[in-house]
Amino acid sequence: MVFVLAAVAVLALLVGVHRYVWRRFVGDTTVPGSALRRAGTVAVWLLPLLSIGALVSGRAGAPFRLQQTLAWPGFLWLAALLYLTLALLVGEAVRPVLRWVLARRAADGSAAGRTGAVAGSDAADMGSSPGEARASGTPAAPATLVVEAPAPPSAATHPSRRLFVARAVGGAAAVAGLGTVGYGTYGVLRGPRVKRVTVPLAKLPRSAHGFRIAVVSDIHLGPILGRAHTQRIVDTINRTQPDLIAVVGDLVDGTVADLGPAAEPLAGLTARHGAFFVTGNHEYFSGAAQWVDHVRELGLHPLENARVEMDGFDLAGVNDIAGESEGQGPDFERALGDRDRTRASVLLAHQPVVIDDAVAHGVDLQLSGHTHGGQLWPGNYLAELANPTVAGLERYGDTQLYVSRGAGAWGPPVRVGAPSDITVVQLASRQA
Repeated sequence: MVFVLAAVAVLALLVGVHRYVWRRFVGDTTVPGSALRRAGTVAVWLLPLLSIGALVSGRAGAPFRLQQTLAWPGFLWLAALLYLTLALLVGEAVRPVLRWVLARRAADGSAAGRTGAVAGSDAADMGSSPGEARASGTPAAPATLVVEAPAPPSAATHPSRRLFVARAVGGAAAVAGLGTVGYGTYGVLRGPRVKRVTVPLAKLPRSAHGFRIAVVSDIHLGPILGRAHTQRIVDTINRTQPDLIAVVGDLVDGTVADLGPAAEPLAGLTARHGAFFVTGNHEYFSGAAQWVDHVRELGLHPLENARVEMDGFDLAGVNDIAGESEGQGPDFERALGDRDRTRASVLLAHQPVVIDDAVAHGVDLQLSGHTHGGQLWPGNYLAELANPTVAGLERYGDTQLYVSRGAGAWGPPVRVGAPSDITVVQLASRQA
């Protein structure tokens, strides 16, 4: 029942937002019956249908080619709708100010015209009085009745001014909203940038001081981001020359059959101690068991509630909590229960919310993703409600948590206020 009510509320909100966008961009700026109005009306009906198709086609098992066809316009419209709406809401504050300025100018111009007319009439009266006309024998000119013209309609009611205001505000909102989406799309397609973070660990021996882990999460291969995206990420990671690579979940949005070729460049990852992988929630929407087998074939080492001993610290990994629906959820006892707690430990876990379990099992550093840093501002505020840390490094008791913003994007291939990243985490020994 709660789900139904939430779905109805979301649907009502979307309908209301689309009605508002149509009114401000189409209804207020075009002539009834014009080609522009018809085109705008069709777009406001068609684009949300494409968005729904993009969202459900993958889960419904639609052909991958159809998913790709729907994904670009459908997902981009979701981002465009967000920023066009925000820009229009800012425009609501500008709209009355612009109307007032236009009304003031019109009133000043009208007053100046009336003043000129009165001055001209006074000058004519002063030029020839009735007495002078009788003295000269010239008949006096008939008196002229000066009638003031009615004040022009205000900017709020004058059709041409009202249309000007609507088009000016709508045009500025379109430039701001679509410009934001365009720049955010460029940021995703350009590929992630490298961040570098030094994390001191109290138990890390001097021999492991300076050990570098390249952390990449949320690559999200799918109908939009494909093989070229993977290759950019692999090239970027390899240029950092890390000691170890950690892929911390949400690698894909689709099946091995559809996205296997897109993942193939991962075979080119190079690090002295190899590349490791843990599942994210999206793997469990895409056939997690098949993907675990496939990344193993590509040379990555899946850590399914498992641990390996590195030189100077333990590296552990747990399945994502989404795997609980398949009986394959995280098992911290299996991954960490019998280890030597005098050794430093690093845990790979997709979602930051498992930090309490990490603290309880004496983990020194947890590496996570999942949040995308909010991906689309102001989404970071919503992400803060569901995650202990949205991005960056924070401490919880004796455990440090680092959350990457991720290297890809889910849904719209757009990031605003949350640039994609690959983080090189350098471990530091307090004994060095």
